[in-house]
Amino acid sequence: MIDVFFQYDFLRNALFSGMLIGLVAPLLGVFLVVKRMSLVADALSHITLTGIAFHFLLATVFVGLAGVDPLYMGMAFAIIGALFIDQLRKIYSHFKELAIPIILSAGVGLGVVFISIADGFNTDLFAYLFGSVAAVGQTDFYMITIVSLLVGALLILFYKEWFFLSFDEEQAKVSGLSGKWLDLIFTVLVALVIAAAMRIVGILLVSALMALPVAAAMQWAKSFKQMFFYSAVFGEIAVLAGIILGFYLDLAPGGVIVVAAVLILLLSIFLQKLNRKSFQTKYAEPDAG
Repeated sequence: MIDVFFQYDFLRNALFSGMLIGLVAPLLGVFLVVKRMSLVADALSHITLTGIAFHFLLATVFVGLAGVDPLYMGMAFAIIGALFIDQLRKIYSHFKELAIPIILSAGVGLGVVFISIADGFNTDLFAYLFGSVAAVGQTDFYMITIVSLLVGALLILFYKEWFFLSFDEEQAKVSGLSGKWLDLIFTVLVALVIAAAMRIVGILLVSALMALPVAAAMQWAKSFKQMFFYSAVFGEIAVLAGIILGFYLDLAPGGVIVVAAVLILLLSIFLQKLNRKSFQTKYAEPDAG
């Protein structure tokens, strides 16, 4: 069933790209969930959509841009959005979560305006919104690989610092740890992963890949490191199921990936409830009398 994915370049690119995204997106999602910032991914995904729409708008004016990959503009907007979120979190220091709806709203508003001026949706934009196996080219695979390697390297390099900041930001700052640049680097990484993942999962669904595998992992993990392991495993299962089933059933892979992640989460919750019920029944004290 999976052999066909090794016979065609575009399918092979989609499969390997998806496996990389299924690994790095949940790993970053662990920190986002622990820091209660999972909606940052939503905000940045909408800003990425704005960048894609802006590219299509410019392409109607400058014909030469039609041959340029909109991914670059989307990535640039995602990074700009990450910088704005970082600044807004400083301005609203006591209400840091306010930065997320501000950027999300700005992204949606500008995106709709750009799409309207560019004469509405087209096939390419639809593929960016919901993902497409056929849309993943060799260049996309290389870019996703570079982003994945960058994420992996920085996670290893700053793991202890981000761990400290995630659980006790105030104590980390008192200890002399500079959260300013570390938070900025992390937010930019999230922006890059979102921009890179939109080919596979779609802009409107990519944030789910950062949250749902982590939510399922929380049902099983007994430690922070185990959360990384289970999140990566569940992310990979969801992505592989989404890409393969999406191809054979002719469905948008992004939607199938998210549905698979939801099913993994529901199954995890159900199995854990059964385990707890079984444990309570096994060790319950016998009735008196």
